[in-house]
Amino acid sequence: MRGRGSSIVWSVDLFSVSKPYRAILAQTRQLRKRRNGPLSTCRLFSSSTPAGAEFMQVFNRKVKEKQRDRAALDPETSRTVDYLRNEVANRLVERLLLIARKHETMVDIGAGAGSIEQAICGNREDPHDNGVMQSRINKIIMTEMSEKLLYRDSDPDQFPFNKDLNITRVKLDEEVLYTPELLNAITGSEATQPFSDYMFENSVNTVISNLSIHWVNDLPGLLRKIKFMLVPDGLFIASMFGGDSLFELRTSLQIAEMDLFGRLAPRLSPLADVRDMGGLMQQAGYNLITIDVDDIIVSYPDLMALMRDLRDMGESNAVLNRPHYLPRELINAAEMTYRKMHANDDNTLPATFRIIYLIGWKPSPTQPKPLERGSADVKLKDVL
Repeated sequence: MRGRGSSIVWSVDLFSVSKPYRAILAQTRQLRKRRNGPLSTCRLFSSSTPAGAEFMQVFNRKVKEKQRDRAALDPETSRTVDYLRNEVANRLVERLLLIARKHETMVDIGAGAGSIEQAICGNREDPHDNGVMQSRINKIIMTEMSEKLLYRDSDPDQFPFNKDLNITRVKLDEEVLYTPELLNAITGSEATQPFSDYMFENSVNTVISNLSIHWVNDLPGLLRKIKFMLVPDGLFIASMFGGDSLFELRTSLQIAEMDLFGRLAPRLSPLADVRDMGGLMQQAGYNLITIDVDDIIVSYPDLMALMRDLRDMGESNAVLNRPHYLPRELINAAEMTYRKMHANDDNTLPATFRIIYLIGWKPSPTQPKPLERGSADVKLKDVL
């Protein structure tokens, strides 16, 4: 996959990587091996906050909202960087197609401009699947913290999915989630009783999220809220950036910054590991959990093209103690390191996006249950 092209060329000075960077280089070599090897990811960030505990504030949500607002200011430019979100949305909908059930009310958390909705209404690889998902959904509620992004593609004449689906848009921060506006959208009317979180219990059939929840501070709390609002045997399905995403950029910046300044700054956001997510889903009380991983590698002409695309996607760094500028000399040095360690044969720069897919179900007496230990009537040695 190729990202948006760039005509900017940065000149750099050659430098060699010396002994202080052996630890970073060793980690990078392992990451490069894992690109085509068995699944194994680094624990870069753990969100395993116990139930009821005070969660750690890692991300500035106000900054993230401003970044998404800015990304949507130029709709045409914003759409040119939808390639990754659209690709993952299609893969998410392919998984949803395998679950043959009706979705009376579906909530799309962190919907952006509507990549999931476009994927639901788009043409599938198998023509027999065209229109199948549309027929299964009665109502879909798009939620997004950036109002500009939420309404970017809301014109039904230009974007037919707005007519093909029964869509309600609600501006909200997914970290808060429970708001009177969302409750009104779910019930179809304004509540006559004083607002309470308990009103969300067993209120929706399906919750879906595409490349959004990796920016949530209280991820365990969000997973519990989602499960609470699902009906028994309700479905939660999501994708998120995880673990080794952008390891090429991360290690190149680390090496360059150590060489230039003798220190490391948090220039890329921490991400949850696939093992973290399995534990968090279990801790939140989901049943029949399925987690799988894709590595999507996108090639860019240069480092600035990658960084511009991340900015225009609204995926810039939002860590609380992040640096507020990137020195030109650091960009030059990082690009040189990137090319030396990771460049493709055609001299483009690969960027690996690790996508974690989550599926979990709210417990229900009707769900399949494992047989009791010792109840099998066939011995394994007889089969083998």
